[in-house]
Amino acid sequence: MCVIDFSPRIETRRLTLRAPEEKDVARLACLADDRDIARMTTRMPHPYTRADAEEFVARTAAQDPRRENTFVLDHEDEGPIGVLGFFHDADPYPEVGYWIGRPFWGRGFASEAAEGALDWARRRWKKRAVVAGHFTDNPASGRVLSNAGFLYTGEVRTKHSRARGEDTPIRMMVWLA
Repeated sequence: MCVIDFSPRIETRRLTLRAPEEKDVARLACLADDRDIARMTTRMPHPYTRADAEEFVARTAAQDPRRENTFVLDHEDEGPIGVLGFFHDADPYPEVGYWIGRPFWGRGFASEAAEGALDWARRRWKKRAVVAGHFTDNPASGRVLSNAGFLYTGEVRTKHSRARGEDTPIRMMVWLA
């Protein structure tokens, strides 16, 4: 039987996207324990503890790599700076989500990571479409996704944010290979 490597190391100009490892727990817990990061995601709690990071690493190790993949964004000089993941929700296409630690905002890392991951999804995972969304009060994330080639669909959905503790409107986008 042929085994396909669905969790590769993806190299971009400044980043390596790789599977989360136990050695990343302390760094991820430190970076993710920021209310302004957590409130712009659907799944992250706030506060974000070491136990949350440990559970995250264990959960990602158990993913079915044909349907979901999660990557630590490892900067060549700084080490882990965030996370990007593909997962399936209600859509027929995978959804991508990401977060970047506050010290690394505004430096193009999220767009660079998304571009590299989307290229991998197209070439290795054979995906022709990926969806994404951003909370309406987070236009910076919309710019990141636009820079990576996403287009607005015109659809606004409501999703629950664990950190906010409420349902929040999300502007949906799509990337087409």
